[in-house]
Amino acid sequence: MKGTSQNARDTALRAFDPVASAAGKDGALLARELFAVVDTLDGSGSLRRALTDPSRAADDKATLVGTLFASYDERVRTVVADLVRARWSEEGDLTQSIEDAGSLALLAHAEAEGTLHQVEEELFRVERELMAHRSLLTALGDRSTDAAHRVALLRDVMGSKVVPTTLALLERKVAAPRETRVLSAVRELVQAAAERRERLVARVTAAVELSAAQRTRLAGLLKEAYGHEIQVNVAVDPEVLGGIKVQVGSEVVDGTIVARLADARRRLVG
Repeated sequence: MKGTSQNARDTALRAFDPVASAAGKDGALLARELFAVVDTLDGSGSLRRALTDPSRAADDKATLVGTLFASYDERVRTVVADLVRARWSEEGDLTQSIEDAGSLALLAHAEAEGTLHQVEEELFRVERELMAHRSLLTALGDRSTDAAHRVALLRDVMGSKVVPTTLALLERKVAAPRETRVLSAVRELVQAAAERRERLVARVTAAVELSAAQRTRLAGLLKEAYGHEIQVNVAVDPEVLGGIKVQVGSEVVDGTIVARLADARRRLVG
């Protein structure tokens, strides 16, 4: 995606993430409905154009979503409405972003079930198996065959080897591959699962050991920020001098004295 579309996608999915996390096991339902929205848009070029038309009022497009998908879960309508309000570089970027929201909902469902680690491992094993069996990879990615046939093949080969959430993620990539090859799509799922699981752990570096009360307070602040429980792992490093450094996934908040001094030096030099 180009910059405008990428920003629109990321903003909407950040807002949807805590909603999907709070949905718990309802995440599977949200995913099914989001994928159904994608299928509807894929089947209607005029609807896609109407929902991505930059000259059309954002609220008008959101109202159209509410009308067309009135029977869908309110959380689904809300994230789709947020997405159609944005500007898109390409029509297909909207549908891809809704597809990504569906995958996010399934990963949040796995998180709620306590199977996220297993889903990540299973996706990784499937990636390895597809690389080792090129004929299977070719058959699953053959868009000249019916989607139902490809999904049936996937279930026959993988259905007994993975949990339902892993299978649901894989089925979607095989049935509706969009512009991405199957192997690339599976790799993207592996990365998304790994990033989500990593976000469940906060790596904290402090000059001294944190008290139980400080850990509890920090865990509460992180839960408010991320919308779900965060495990706090603390490492003591006297060289940081004071303050704390918190890393959750790829996000880092560095409040140590060393970091502030380094920043001050950069400002003086540059």
